[in-house]
Amino acid sequence: MRGTAKLPAVLLLAAAGCASALKEPPPISALAPGEVTPGTAASLLAEAAQQYAKRPDADSVRKADALCLEAARADEEDVEGLICSIRAKAWLIEHTKDRGVRTELAVAAVQAGQWCQRRQPQGAACRYWLAVGLGLQAREKYSSARDALDRMVKLLKDAAAADPGLDHGGPARVLALFLTKAPPWPGPGDVDAALGWAKKAVELGPDYPPNQLALAEALWNTDHRGAARQAYERALSLARTAAEGGDPDAQGWVAEAQAGLKKE
Repeated sequence: MRGTAKLPAVLLLAAAGCASALKEPPPISALAPGEVTPGTAASLLAEAAQQYAKRPDADSVRKADALCLEAARADEEDVEGLICSIRAKAWLIEHTKDRGVRTELAVAAVQAGQWCQRRQPQGAACRYWLAVGLGLQAREKYSSARDALDRMVKLLKDAAAADPGLDHGGPARVLALFLTKAPPWPGPGDVDAALGWAKKAVELGPDYPPNQLALAEALWNTDHRGAARQAYERALSLARTAAEGGDPDAQGWVAEAQAGLKKE
């Protein structure tokens, strides 16, 4: 499965609470109730990938999420099932209008990330995807925002150090988006640091449209408007090529790049 294009608007928080972002997660059997679909973790993950590839069909993504969790139940050492469940939930959150459903999905994404870390404590991918889950939870559940964002930054920096190329430079890309969108001092936002992380993401994955989009946004917010437009144009070209190749996320990237080029 493809990684998330970005962490959209995760950090545009009007308020930051102080509740703990992490609580004891329920057993994986509670996250994936019902009978486990017959098959090995590998076969379940393969079927999940097929379902996830059918997006933007939300029902297929929900099926993918369930299959991912079943894979995690089928193999107690598996982390790929937990990771693909978080990825599917992240997509569903961005395509769901119901606030309550989004909150439930975000909390469940964090719980899957916690189990991922328990199974693979030093795994960069588990740190990265737990950070994604925490960011989503911070947006949907304001009471946990302050704690969630503090944890998120540490997890992303750890993941960036351990496996910088993960998800096409995902740790650097998400850090760039976070630092760009978060409120500035006394908040955690820092547009200059964001630009550094965005450049790192592009170094790691220059042809991945979301990296160019993150760079464009960071450049725009540091008043490098000409360079920002060039990055948006590069993102648009790459996204259109991806669309021609059948990438199901490409049209969203095209729309974002076009919106960026309309900025005044």
